[in-house]
Amino acid sequence: MSVGPVEFDLARDLFPLAAGVLAALGCGLLGNFLVLRRLSLMGDAISHSVLPGLVIAFLVTSSRGSLAMFIGATVAGLATVVLVEAVKRLGRVESGAAMGVVFSVLFALGVLLIEVASARGVDLDADCVLHGQLETLVWFSAPDHLSDVALGDLLRAVPQEVTTLGIMVVVVLAFLGLFFKELRIAAFDPALSTTQGFHAGIMHYALMVLVAFATVASFEAVGSILVIAMLICPASTARLLTDRLRTQVWLSAAIAVLTASGGYIAAAAVPGIWGKEEVNAAGSMSVFAGLLLAIAVVFSSRHGVVVRRLRQRRLARAVVREDLLATLYRASESGRPGTAITTLSEGRAPRLVRAAMRVSERRGDVRVADGRVVLTDRGRRVAKALIRRHRLWEHYLVDEAGLPPDHVHGTAELLEHLETLPPEGPQVDPHGREIPGDG
Repeated sequence: MSVGPVEFDLARDLFPLAAGVLAALGCGLLGNFLVLRRLSLMGDAISHSVLPGLVIAFLVTSSRGSLAMFIGATVAGLATVVLVEAVKRLGRVESGAAMGVVFSVLFALGVLLIEVASARGVDLDADCVLHGQLETLVWFSAPDHLSDVALGDLLRAVPQEVTTLGIMVVVVLAFLGLFFKELRIAAFDPALSTTQGFHAGIMHYALMVLVAFATVASFEAVGSILVIAMLICPASTARLLTDRLRTQVWLSAAIAVLTASGGYIAAAAVPGIWGKEEVNAAGSMSVFAGLLLAIAVVFSSRHGVVVRRLRQRRLARAVVREDLLATLYRASESGRPGTAITTLSEGRAPRLVRAAMRVSERRGDVRVADGRVVLTDRGRRVAKALIRRHRLWEHYLVDEAGLPPDHVHGTAELLEHLETLPPEGPQVDPHGREIPGDG
């Protein structure tokens, strides 16, 4: 089957792609709660810390069998969680520092143990620790069509790594389905979760056990690079796209599947453009995950850089426009119904002033006559509400906050742009000026 410029070969691509998708899906779903709890580094810590567990398991059993390696890595992953909590509490350091210390020490220990194993003539490849062995999950005797294969033969042909990853995804989905409410409350308010009848600490350790399980299950097939990327990138990308947790979880699952599929195709397609051979599939998936995250950071409709800049620009223009209307209102109070444009521009960015003037004229708030700017009836109502908020805030800051009258103008000038009003005060502000009525 052809996917763009890439030929999909059943024997070569079915199981590597399935392994990548399953690893990305399981890790991506759990990553949502790591991101919410600001524990993203925990996935990095566990994925690095399982290395000494793998080596110790081999040194003890003299076997590289899947069961021995899985047990060793699982024990190391759980030990990492316990050690991080111990360092954090006993050493009284923040969680990021505790995770950094633990995974650095354990990963270094793993590297030293690999050197010890290598000195004994044992072939333990450190590169597999980083990017896994996706390319080795090949179905050598695959038929042309899956319909030609009996179900029993198909199941027997599935590599052990893919089976383990499938079990991991089922366990993760079951865990999230059963304890979604508890995980959500524990993530946002641990104290409340305890009062609701389930201890936040228990949910934390249950989540960490699942993270360790997902990391270990993914480790042999995809390596630590993809595990780290999948625990962080899909959830972070989804977080930029929505503020609802349930929607975020579904989005992260879709992004994880897209990342694994797109990264696998890109591993062959992108190098082929320059006539190069394929690159490592797990590494390509990780890069693809980072690319999707970067796109979301820049272009997200809720929290993207572009949207934030546009929102800030609109806010800046609105503030300048309201400041101009307030200035014109104060001028009319002093018996000067019109103000020169050059006076309005003093101390303000000319570009913003021009933009504010255009918007104010278009809305009918001001009119320009003989080089002077005058408030219309509509503009006067808007300016009156601004001045009312300003002077009420000045009164509140003096009477309630205890600030001197000559120190409140700047703060009130910022607060006047809020729709919220302080409690009603007297008829005059601290400077003896009338506070306009409501309406």
